[in-house]
Amino acid sequence: MARILVVGDVVDDVIVRPLAAVTPASDTPARIRRREGGSAANVAAWLGWLGVDVMFVGRAGADGAARHTESLGRFGVEARIAADAAAPTATIVITLDTQGERTMYVDRGANARLSTKDVPLSAWRDVRWLHLTGYSFFDPTTRPVVQELVERAHDRGAGVSVDPASLAFLRDCGVDRFLEWTRGADVVLPNLDELRFMASEQDPDRAVAELARFYPAVVATLGATGSLQMSPDGFHVRQRAEQAEVRDLTGAGDAFAAGYLSGVVDALDPQAAMRRGAETAAVAVTRTGARPPYPER
Repeated sequence: MARILVVGDVVDDVIVRPLAAVTPASDTPARIRRREGGSAANVAAWLGWLGVDVMFVGRAGADGAARHTESLGRFGVEARIAADAAAPTATIVITLDTQGERTMYVDRGANARLSTKDVPLSAWRDVRWLHLTGYSFFDPTTRPVVQELVERAHDRGAGVSVDPASLAFLRDCGVDRFLEWTRGADVVLPNLDELRFMASEQDPDRAVAELARFYPAVVATLGATGSLQMSPDGFHVRQRAEQAEVRDLTGAGDAFAAGYLSGVVDALDPQAAMRRGAETAAVAVTRTGARPPYPER
């Protein structure tokens, strides 16, 4: 079975859902939950939930490394999470509105201290695909690490995918820099806002075609309207979104990426791979938090 290696962020998510209109400078009733997260770790969890042979490599504080390793292991993920004695586990505070849309406050913590030593040669055993997220490229301390991983992947004949992951950080660094940093990726997986910004084009079809000048394949999630791929042969492939009652959009893109990549390593055609991504995302949006349900024991 082809193995997918996922390297990047692992995070403690603190999810805040106000239960009344927000009262500035005072108290607002809310439902607050703590969940495991991190875009890269989420993709690994959904891949494991789908039955894919997957390894995750990341870094957490001494308070969280064992806990996150155990959590990912329950999905069948082989996780190697280094315990950092000098930095805490990353934390993101996520506030949800009535439509499940998110605003996020980010403390990268130990993620910012990822090094090439955290990804030993043994982690590459049987790897046929490497998945990375934009957070590792935006951070100047981890950017050289993941750029080296892209080279290692290609040296081993493995494919590479990158999820831009953050419109705000894309705006901060600029599109040209991000394109340069992620050169060598075989697939880029932007959401609609990221797609439009990266391509400087509002129409999704034209935006995907524009971005395909820089990546062999572009697979864009378009929210409720589904997803769109510019395939290597130059054809647009469309996939509708699956019907679902939306509770929380956190992790929906990560779930889609996992479903799609599982189809890629299973040698499915683009339409079938996107369909699997849509089906996986439909499960994600019905849940609070970014991870799949734990398998029953």
